[in-house]
Amino acid sequence: MKYKRILLKLSGEALMGSQNYGIDSERLSMYSNEISKVVNKGIQVAVVIGGGNIFRGMQAEKTGIDRVQGDYMGMLATVINGMALQGSLEAHGIYTRLMSGIKMDQICEPFIRRRAVRHLEKNRVVIFGAGTGNPYFTTDSAASLRAIEIEADVVLKGTRVDGVYNADPEKNPDATRFSSISYEEVYQKDLKVMDMTAFTLCKENDLPIIVFDMNTPGNLQRIVMGEEIGTLISM
Repeated sequence: MKYKRILLKLSGEALMGSQNYGIDSERLSMYSNEISKVVNKGIQVAVVIGGGNIFRGMQAEKTGIDRVQGDYMGMLATVINGMALQGSLEAHGIYTRLMSGIKMDQICEPFIRRRAVRHLEKNRVVIFGAGTGNPYFTTDSAASLRAIEIEADVVLKGTRVDGVYNADPEKNPDATRFSSISYEEVYQKDLKVMDMTAFTLCKENDLPIIVFDMNTPGNLQRIVMGEEIGTLISM
């Protein structure tokens, strides 16, 4: 196997499935099944999920809520998604721990780096909720930061497209996909992989990113075993 410890980044929108809002039970179960197959192979898995299926902090300003308050609301949405994934994974027989960047002792552990690493070593899936615990940072930034802190081998960004393209493939049928690309090329071509803070964190710490289609069954397993799926971004 190519990767021993991974951080999987999922968007909140991905959990909606075909719905317009909330969590689709079939999509949640599918993701849990994919993760469980990888865990059962002995891969250490950490997960960061966005909250856009419930609430986006940046949308809050339109309703008169200030940005900081909105971002905290978005963080709480990620904890809801984390709890849903935790419940689903445990229904698949996988041990988990939900850790939060904001203290909420009744439902999850506070994020402590050494404790998170120990959970991973015991083959528990660690779900990181509440982003970094700070406003103005996206869950992409949280994923990059947590991946660096736990010394993950790679960030796997699961999306609904099968990699990074030179244009939006959902709008431009002639868009071409990169099988691999350097951090510098992503900057130069202004490709939207992650927000700039998250992307720079990965670049400065030489942490590779793979963007892939999470909705194709088996993709996650094939990546950790070394198959070239999606787009690899590295030095």
